[in-house]
Amino acid sequence: MRRNLKLIVCLAAFALAGCRQDMHNQPKYRPLRASTFFADGQSARLPVANTVARGLLREDSLLYEGKVNGQLADEFPMPVTAEVMARGQERFNAFCSPCHGRTGQGDGMVVQRGFRAPPSYHEERLRNAPVGYFFDVMTHGFGAMQDYSAQIPVADRWAIAAYIRALQYSQHATVNDVPVEQRAELDNPTRAPGTPAGEPAPAEGR
Repeated sequence: MRRNLKLIVCLAAFALAGCRQDMHNQPKYRPLRASTFFADGQSARLPVANTVARGLLREDSLLYEGKVNGQLADEFPMPVTAEVMARGQERFNAFCSPCHGRTGQGDGMVVQRGFRAPPSYHEERLRNAPVGYFFDVMTHGFGAMQDYSAQIPVADRWAIAAYIRALQYSQHATVNDVPVEQRAELDNPTRAPGTPAGEPAPAEGR
């Protein structure tokens, strides 16, 4: 009798051990697995209406859409500093110049290899376009150009837009666009940048 009791206890212990449920072995649905619980038979559920993922509210339409009151903006959401311009140039050369060329003429390397040429940034239509237009095209794509929203973060898209505007100014600027304190340098183009007016340029090799 005692031996039978021990046997029963051992069998019960093994049975209970087999029913143990660890964290890695729990009732759950695998992706796209069917469900008998929900009326539509799907285990995957849609988010509650108007749900916004954390960090994706994006209420600033100028920053995230390049628009103000639904219209393409002609202003930047941040100060355009030397650091922003340098970043814009670096990102432009990496992502945009293969098609648009380093100067924005639309003569990049892939165009020279036969790809469809984009319009020059220096044509009147694009020189008059608001900066929000360039941000919008980078975000959503246009024509043969794909969108770059996945490859280029928001801040870098604005930096590139700033650099595009600088490229446009470089080809169509006037003397009045140059700060007054720097206009004297225009009369002595061989002088090293930053050399005070009136001082000769340093001799070569020094």
